[in-house]
Amino acid sequence: MSKKLQLGRDAKIATSPDAAVLDAVPNPHKDTDYVARFTAPEFTSLCPVTGQPDFAHFVFDYCPGKSLLESKSLKLFLFSFRNHAAFHEDCTVMIGKRIVDAIKPKYLRVASFWYPRGGIPIDVFWQTGKLPKDVWLPDPGVPPYRGRG
Repeated sequence: MSKKLQLGRDAKIATSPDAAVLDAVPNPHKDTDYVARFTAPEFTSLCPVTGQPDFAHFVFDYCPGKSLLESKSLKLFLFSFRNHAAFHEDCTVMIGKRIVDAIKPKYLRVASFWYPRGGIPIDVFWQTGKLPKDVWLPDPGVPPYRGRG
């Protein structure tokens, strides 16, 4: 776990995802299986080919182990993608792997719903670990893209 949390102090947005830090905090209910959800409806990154902005709605569902993911550090980590050029699949899997490295959850599902550019929306799903028995995992809650009509 990070000794000096970004929470409660002035913390700058990292210049790249590699430079960003994800903070872990102790899980006060590590003896209980449950799902925690973060939603980031305004994620942005850059297309690695054209440099144009890409926009996505992310939903993170995880069953914590010994650690929780601190939300301010997640926000700053996601902000660090604003000038990062990568394909949708790369962003989604990279984010998931970084969360796993930071908190080692029992289970993590990352769902990313990318807004269309060029007429094709792309949805990317990545998960790891095993969902504990009898834990309810809700639907991500983001409807498929239907266009304007």
